[in-house]
Amino acid sequence: MKAYIVGVGMTKFEKPESRDWQYWDMAREAGGQALADAGISYEQVQQVPVGYCFQASTAGQRAAYELGLTGVPVYNVNNNCATGSTALMMARQFVEGGISDCVLALGFEKMTRGALGAGSDGGAFATSPVARHYGVMAAGHGFEMSPPTAQIFGNAAREHMERYGTTEAQLAAVGAKNHRHSASNPNAQFQDVYSVDEILAAKTIHRPLTKLQCSPTSDGSAAAVVVSERFVVQHGLHDKAVEIAAQAMTTDTEESFASGSCIDVVGKPMSRAAGRQVFEHSGLGIEDVDIIELHDCFSVNELLTYEALGMCADGESGKLVESGATTYGGRWVVNPSGGLISKGHPLGATGLAQAAELVWQLRGEAGARQVAGARVGLAHNIGLGGAAVVTLLRRS
Repeated sequence: MKAYIVGVGMTKFEKPESRDWQYWDMAREAGGQALADAGISYEQVQQVPVGYCFQASTAGQRAAYELGLTGVPVYNVNNNCATGSTALMMARQFVEGGISDCVLALGFEKMTRGALGAGSDGGAFATSPVARHYGVMAAGHGFEMSPPTAQIFGNAAREHMERYGTTEAQLAAVGAKNHRHSASNPNAQFQDVYSVDEILAAKTIHRPLTKLQCSPTSDGSAAAVVVSERFVVQHGLHDKAVEIAAQAMTTDTEESFASGSCIDVVGKPMSRAAGRQVFEHSGLGIEDVDIIELHDCFSVNELLTYEALGMCADGESGKLVESGATTYGGRWVVNPSGGLISKGHPLGATGLAQAAELVWQLRGEAGARQVAGARVGLAHNIGLGGAAVVTLLRRS
């Protein structure tokens, strides 16, 4: 059975503590938008997977209750930065499996200011779910005083530079592109445009990554209504419907750790495997994709994902972004929303915000950032620890 997204919504992503709201306010706004976009009521929703990382258990119910008290199952989902796309995957599985005809995937996050930690619990790093990942990093690079997530990705960037000759300017070009794209996105946390030189001159977080190459902490919510083909026909939603053509989730394998490389431990093998599964299942290839929303938590991860998805050979991603192939007028438009670097990164909402952007693009509803003629979109969302979700959307 096919699954379609017929409604999407998202709040503006905000700097934490800059707006007087709670996570349930965010969820009401984004969920309400998605339902209104689909033209349906919450009473028609049969299941609700809800993604978040930093709120308490059953926060999903507290958020969903803002939309209605219908007694439907609510599932609380936590998969680190891949949480939102994991909620979307659950919704698709409910529909494709014939369990439900209408599912609302909802994600939100209310965060605190400052860099994310390493995932340790009150300093008990040995029990952290990502202790193995950081152990690989420490064995090869030591452990510095910079923020842990920036450190592990920054060390992946150092390896890429040493191995392939990637330059700091090429890494900065990712940030410049995504900040430029976000200037046309009213939902983005930032809408400022920076040159490559300005990005290089920004405060260093962990060499070679500067502040303008790092995703910020953010508050926000996003949502998607996922329905069956039968529901589309019954409710006359053909004009709204965007097919989930394929979707895959992968987790770490031995390849992630065996090399001792931060490039592998931050998820490149997972991303490659998920991408391959999606292309095999759909019968499409990267050459068929028009638009990509990918997980640029740090500029280097965008480059690693180009390679993982087959957009270029290993080591060629720096040249690819410099060539203009991943912006308007190029072969693909990558992160037209501004990506995580500039749109923002409220963990539980990120994957669903990617889906919302692709749906708007594929419907031709993206306004000033519209990619002309876009018919196929790909979303890539990764969580250190680990999970990688790749979703292929297609507009008939």
